[in-house]
Amino acid sequence: MIRAVVFDVGECLVNETREYGTWADWLGVPRHTFASVFGAVIAQGRDYREVFQEFRPGFDLHTEREARAEAGKPEWFGEEDLYPDVRPALAALRGDGLWVGIAGNQTVRAGGLLRELFTGDVDLIGTSDDWGASKPDVAFFERVAEAAPAAVDEIMYVGDRLDNDILPAVAAGMHTALIHRGPWAHIQWNTHDAAQAPTFRIADLSELSALVAGFNANLL
Repeated sequence: MIRAVVFDVGECLVNETREYGTWADWLGVPRHTFASVFGAVIAQGRDYREVFQEFRPGFDLHTEREARAEAGKPEWFGEEDLYPDVRPALAALRGDGLWVGIAGNQTVRAGGLLRELFTGDVDLIGTSDDWGASKPDVAFFERVAEAAPAAVDEIMYVGDRLDNDILPAVAAGMHTALIHRGPWAHIQWNTHDAAQAPTFRIADLSELSALVAGFNANLL
């Protein structure tokens, strides 16, 4: 049975349009140009951080984050950046008696923002900076499994990326749900792995409550 559901952050819970737009502004390039190069890098299967190198060779993401903060332009997201299905889905799953967590590749600052947004709404918020392990490394999913009060095969990880979310979670022994939004999901959606690897393929987080209930009912 599925007893715990853990969510990725970017493009699963948080619409990152604002974040990448502000990076384009910081680099001094048109937002549509940045978005186009971003998509090309993803489609080529490269690390998204290589996008910055296309515009500024030698770009160091950590250093630039610090510079942005010092300039009064730190990374930020708020209630208006959450996808509209997020809060109803979290409430439905917890109402179903499931343990619910949020865990993603996020900075300490982003972790603080998440805790402000979801105080009392979830059972866990964990970040790669908190844990010293980032996706797709197995150590990240081991930390998820350690935190959840369920066996590893009773945990479902929900994300928008095959490479960072679905495939490594499956390899760790978890159930998964691939959500069809954000640049990675749209580029990867029609691949063989996207069709075969996830336990569920969804267009909206509101589908999860019924899907998990049906899955669990079939196992009783």
